[in-house]
Amino acid sequence: MEIDNPEIGAASMAMSFGAKPKFLFLFQWFAVLVGLASAAAALPVAALSFGCYGAAMFLGRVRPLRDAYEFLSRAYDRVVVPIFAMQLVLGKPRLLLAIAFYLSLYGLKFQRFVRMFSASHLEAHRRHGFFSEKYDKVFGRYLEFFLGYLYGNCPELGRTAHVCLHHRENSGPDDTRTNMGYDRTSRLDFLWYLSDNIWTVLGLAPYAYFKARGDEKDRRRMLWGMARYYAYFGAVFIYDWRIGTIFVLVPLLCMNFINAITAWVQHAFCDPERPEDYFANTVTVVDRVNFLNEGYHLCHHHRASLHWSEMPAHFERIRDRMREAGSLVFRDLDFMGLFVELTIFHRMDALAEKLVPWEPMNHEQRLALLAKRTSLKTP
Repeated sequence: MEIDNPEIGAASMAMSFGAKPKFLFLFQWFAVLVGLASAAAALPVAALSFGCYGAAMFLGRVRPLRDAYEFLSRAYDRVVVPIFAMQLVLGKPRLLLAIAFYLSLYGLKFQRFVRMFSASHLEAHRRHGFFSEKYDKVFGRYLEFFLGYLYGNCPELGRTAHVCLHHRENSGPDDTRTNMGYDRTSRLDFLWYLSDNIWTVLGLAPYAYFKARGDEKDRRRMLWGMARYYAYFGAVFIYDWRIGTIFVLVPLLCMNFINAITAWVQHAFCDPERPEDYFANTVTVVDRVNFLNEGYHLCHHHRASLHWSEMPAHFERIRDRMREAGSLVFRDLDFMGLFVELTIFHRMDALAEKLVPWEPMNHEQRLALLAKRTSLKTP
């Protein structure tokens, strides 16, 4: 049968909150506008991040400039909070402060964000974050409950939504971030997915999920996290809407865009005959630079509590089960590269070359497998 259409996420979320069907189109079009705004916000931030990376590589050929860059690179990602505080004190937005703020958040070539994302991911799976129980109430969840505000990350999206929802559903049909109803090779479908993803980023879809299942503990956690982020968002906008737009809204939209890309590709190749088998729908990518072994995503879903350093060994332990499930593995590729090849340029030939099959396969057979695993049909 045909999987539900790409608009179902917004529809179910709206209905969960009691919205009448005749007003449903307002939710859908709001989401589409936010999706377009997310893409528009991410483009200049990406241009700044990659542009500065290119400039740093070019100027790095000069020894004094290279030494200066290495000195600054050890410090620039530690000043995001002082920059934001300085901007609040000054009042009127300053262009140089905004540039410094974005570079501090995302880093050159988005390397700072990658490290922040991975560290926050680890924090979410630790019972007391990165601190012992003795200091948990004061310093616990520092990344998610403090620094995360600046990244546009709503509290409880990690500890509660990711751990208690995503890992429970494993990107299956009931996951708020499932992409099974979309053509993962289509830019237009990604726009629909990006639009629908805002309900998760705002915490509304996870809240509706926990409410519908009678999970009061996680529902209350999610509600409290949403309330804190919305209060922060509103307070900054009341203080100065220009600062709110540049320093709060844009990071939220960028978070929606980056978060959507990550969820889109990590579970991009579902088996249409076994849509709920996370061994089949979870991708493994092995790149030369695999920070905290994030590329071993299936290993993480199989043993979420496993330390990141043990992922390669665990990969070897579950190879037989991966082979039976037809789990896809790519080499010399990261998740951003997978998104670019699969969805932006639809270069299936390039992906077929990077695919590591469990049994000998020629190029045409690899292409056929990739086509099957991005199918929208289920039995």
